[in-house]
Amino acid sequence: MLARPGLPDFEYLKAESPQEVFNLLKDKGPDLKLMMGGTDLFVQMRDRDSGPGTLLDIKGLPGMQEIEFGKTVGLTLGAAVTLNQISAHKDIRKYYPVLCQAADTVGNYQLRNRATLGGNICNASPSADMAPALLIYDAELILESPGGERQLPVAEFWVGPGKIALKEDEYLKAIHFPPPPEGAVGQYYKLGRSKMGDLAIVGVGMLGYPDPETPAGLRFKIGINSTAPTPYRVPAVEDYLAQHSLSDDVLSQAAEDAMDISAPIEDIRATALYQKKMVRNLTKKGLKEIWGSLK
Repeated sequence: MLARPGLPDFEYLKAESPQEVFNLLKDKGPDLKLMMGGTDLFVQMRDRDSGPGTLLDIKGLPGMQEIEFGKTVGLTLGAAVTLNQISAHKDIRKYYPVLCQAADTVGNYQLRNRATLGGNICNASPSADMAPALLIYDAELILESPGGERQLPVAEFWVGPGKIALKEDEYLKAIHFPPPPEGAVGQYYKLGRSKMGDLAIVGVGMLGYPDPETPAGLRFKIGINSTAPTPYRVPAVEDYLAQHSLSDDVLSQAAEDAMDISAPIEDIRATALYQKKMVRNLTKKGLKEIWGSLK
């Protein structure tokens, strides 16, 4: 077996202030890459034997590693909060459990000590494990630029594989989650080639909660990864579930509809047909489990 190549040469800088980030983004342009955990970035640089000339570490900037929670205002996570910090936080485990479930599936414990939520988002991988949880919890990204902050729904941030809606003079500062619906029950199911640590072949995150205004008496939110160019919600399926009295047949039809919406590609990990069928199976499994919990 041939040895893997080492990292290409680069300059490492640590940002001391937001203004320094803006100045360097302007001066160095595409030759500069912002970094938080680096767990995806270093692998990409190693495997491609190329990369940016300068890495700018921004995890020490104000707010980047903070966790703020309030029952009436929701949860705000600094972009450089690690996945292990998310998993271990008692309020996140109680009110946003799907975030913890998803975080626990990423790599191994040692990697999660370094891997950040912001890095997982900005890598823009279609198979990002945190993506379905962010989608079903209606996360908003807080983006910092010289002109101040702007907020962007997470679903609008991913524009294609490896491509994000981050402007040239911006960086991701934090992620905000509104308070979850009262009585919400959630689940994340991941299928990989191995039991732990592998990239998702299919990942489905679901949230169900009471809504007496609907014929079903419940509403569902469904987020799916790895089966389209970007992670995505399935609003047509969610609306179908809300508008029908729930039964095994209705749940089965919703899962079939989710399968039909999915658009995976053939790759080394699985055939497209297999991925589509697993979207159906995991969606049905999650819907039945959540429905059973909320009856």
